[in-house]
Amino acid sequence: YANGPGSYMGIKISYVSLSTLSIVKNIPLFAVSAFELNGYKPISANKNFCFVYKEGEICLEQNIPAEFFLPKNLQELKLNNDNLPFYFLDAI
Repeated sequence: YANGPGSYMGIKISYVSLSTLSIVKNIPLFAVSAFELNGYKPISANKNFCFVYKEGEICLEQNIPAEFFLPKNLQELKLNNDNLPFYFLDAI
């Protein structure tokens, strides 16, 4: 699953649902960065800002979010065993 950055609620719901399925069915759960899924293009954070991946760091800046798409070959994705949600910003 895409563990972030992105929608807090979407990440939470995905994580809880998929973690439950992983435990019940005894199957591994891997995480993938949302940036890896959309070609490292800007991801909408809120009305005015985007998460931007620059030189291995994630920052928040005014930008135009890219259209989200999935890569053509999912087998090339870097699966991460650390599947905890990545929220980037603290909850307020």
